[in-house]
Amino acid sequence: MVSSLLVGEPYPIPDINDPHIQELGVWAISEHNKQAKDALKFKNVTTGDEQVVEGFNYWLIIDALNSKGKDSRYKAVVWEREWENFRNLTSFAPVN
Repeated sequence: MVSSLLVGEPYPIPDINDPHIQELGVWAISEHNKQAKDALKFKNVTTGDEQVVEGFNYWLIIDALNSKGKDSRYKAVVWEREWENFRNLTSFAPVN
Protein backbone atom coordinates (compact mmCIF):
# COMPACT_ATOMS: atom_id res chain seq x y z
CA MET A 1 0.00 0.00 0.00
CA VAL A 2 1.46 3.35 -1.09
CA SER A 3 0.38 5.28 2.01
CA SER A 4 2.57 3.13 4.27
CA LEU A 5 5.72 3.93 2.28
CA LEU A 6 7.94 6.94 2.66
CA VAL A 7 7.93 9.59 -0.03
CA GLY A 8 10.96 8.99 -2.20
CA GLU A 9 11.26 5.28 -1.42
CA PRO A 10 10.98 3.20 -4.64
CA TYR A 11 8.74 0.15 -4.46
CA PRO A 12 7.60 -2.54 -6.92
CA ILE A 13 4.57 -1.63 -9.01
CA PRO A 14 1.74 -3.59 -7.33
CA ASP A 15 -0.16 -4.44 -10.54
CA ILE A 16 2.05 -4.43 -13.63
CA ASN A 17 -1.03 -5.18 -15.79
CA ASP A 18 -2.80 -2.02 -14.62
CA PRO A 19 -3.96 -0.26 -17.81
CA HIS A 20 -2.26 2.99 -16.71
CA ILE A 21 1.11 1.23 -16.33
CA GLN A 22 0.79 -0.44 -19.73
CA GLU A 23 -0.20 2.91 -21.27
CA LEU A 24 2.92 4.49 -19.77
CA GLY A 25 4.92 1.82 -21.61
CA VAL A 26 3.16 2.61 -24.88
CA TRP A 27 3.87 6.31 -24.31
CA ALA A 28 7.54 5.67 -23.46
CA ILE A 29 8.07 3.70 -26.70
CA SER A 30 6.28 6.37 -28.72
CA GLU A 31 8.31 9.17 -27.12
CA HIS A 32 11.58 7.26 -27.66
CA ASN A 33 10.64 6.68 -31.31
CA LYS A 34 10.03 10.42 -31.79
CA GLN A 35 13.26 11.47 -30.07
CA ALA A 36 15.53 8.82 -31.63
CA LYS A 37 13.74 8.45 -34.97
CA ASP A 38 13.40 4.76 -34.15
CA ALA A 39 10.64 2.27 -35.00
CA LEU A 40 10.18 0.14 -31.90
CA LYS A 41 6.82 -1.61 -31.48
CA PHE A 42 5.45 -1.94 -27.94
CA LYS A 43 4.59 -5.42 -26.65
CA ASN A 44 4.12 -4.95 -22.90
CA VAL A 45 5.55 -3.71 -19.62
CA THR A 46 6.88 -6.76 -17.79
CA THR A 47 8.05 -5.33 -14.47
CA GLY A 48 8.88 -2.07 -12.80
CA ASP A 49 9.16 0.16 -9.76
CA GLU A 50 7.50 3.42 -8.87
CA GLN A 51 8.53 6.24 -6.59
CA VAL A 52 6.52 9.07 -5.08
CA VAL A 53 8.28 12.35 -5.83
CA GLU A 54 6.67 15.54 -7.12
CA GLY A 55 4.41 13.16 -8.99
CA PHE A 56 5.70 9.67 -9.73
CA ASN A 57 8.86 8.22 -11.22
CA TYR A 58 8.35 4.89 -12.96
CA TRP A 59 11.18 2.52 -13.86
CA LEU A 60 9.65 0.25 -16.49
CA ILE A 61 11.06 -2.83 -18.17
CA ILE A 62 9.39 -2.97 -21.57
CA ASP A 63 9.33 -5.75 -24.14
CA ALA A 64 9.21 -4.45 -27.71
CA LEU A 65 10.05 -5.41 -31.26
CA ASN A 66 13.03 -3.56 -32.69
CA SER A 67 13.16 -2.19 -36.23
CA LYS A 68 14.27 -5.62 -37.49
CA GLY A 69 11.28 -7.34 -35.84
CA LYS A 70 13.38 -8.99 -33.13
CA ASP A 71 12.27 -9.20 -29.51
CA SER A 72 14.08 -6.61 -27.43
CA ARG A 73 13.90 -5.36 -23.85
CA TYR A 74 14.28 -1.76 -22.71
CA LYS A 75 14.37 0.15 -19.44
CA ALA A 76 12.45 3.41 -19.48
CA VAL A 77 12.24 5.97 -16.71
CA VAL A 78 9.12 8.12 -16.88
CA TRP A 79 8.38 11.07 -14.61
CA GLU A 80 4.67 11.81 -14.45
CA ARG A 81 2.49 14.42 -12.79
CA GLU A 82 -0.86 13.08 -13.92
CA TRP A 83 -2.89 15.96 -12.45
CA GLU A 84 -0.95 18.36 -14.72
CA ASN A 85 -0.99 16.08 -17.80
CA PHE A 86 2.81 16.14 -17.61
CA ARG A 87 5.15 13.31 -18.61
CA ASN A 88 8.87 13.27 -19.25
CA LEU A 89 10.94 10.39 -20.61
CA THR A 90 13.93 10.75 -18.29
CA SER A 91 15.91 7.87 -19.80
CA PHE A 92 15.51 5.01 -22.23
CA ALA A 93 18.06 2.25 -22.87
CA PRO A 94 18.30 -1.36 -24.00
CA VAL A 95 18.51 -3.99 -21.28
CA ASN A 96 21.33 -6.45 -21.95
